[in-house]
Amino acid sequence: MQELLDRAELTDLLARQGRWLDERRWDATGSIFTEDATVSTGGGRAHGIEAITEHARLIHERVDRTQHVTSNVLVDLDGDAATVRANVVAIFVSDTTPSFAVGERYHFTATRTDAGWRFTSVEVMPVWRSGEPPAA
Repeated sequence: MQELLDRAELTDLLARQGRWLDERRWDATGSIFTEDATVSTGGGRAHGIEAITEHARLIHERVDRTQHVTSNVLVDLDGDAATVRANVVAIFVSDTTPSFAVGERYHFTATRTDAGWRFTSVEVMPVWRSGEPPAA
């Protein structure tokens, strides 16, 4: 039963990560990542809550809206550690027109904390893109 609960919590954590980006819930970074988490994306690397928040904010606030659609979630558990892999399509919208889209693969590591599961790292691997990324 615990394995099912862990899988559900990790899948929810992944969904909350997408909502964190799309709804720009920058104050919720600590409910998704550990204090010493590391993020590696096409836009660079960040280490720690403040740096992760700033990294996400700088990339996602270049446009009016974003939408992250996540699928093919695979969770591998190992006690209080886990890996979560998924595919994502991220669409960046200026005004009401999609200006850039990217297909990526996510590879998260996670740990069980006193506050629940949190991601300790994420590596984002691009698969394809359409359009030009928003300017810095």
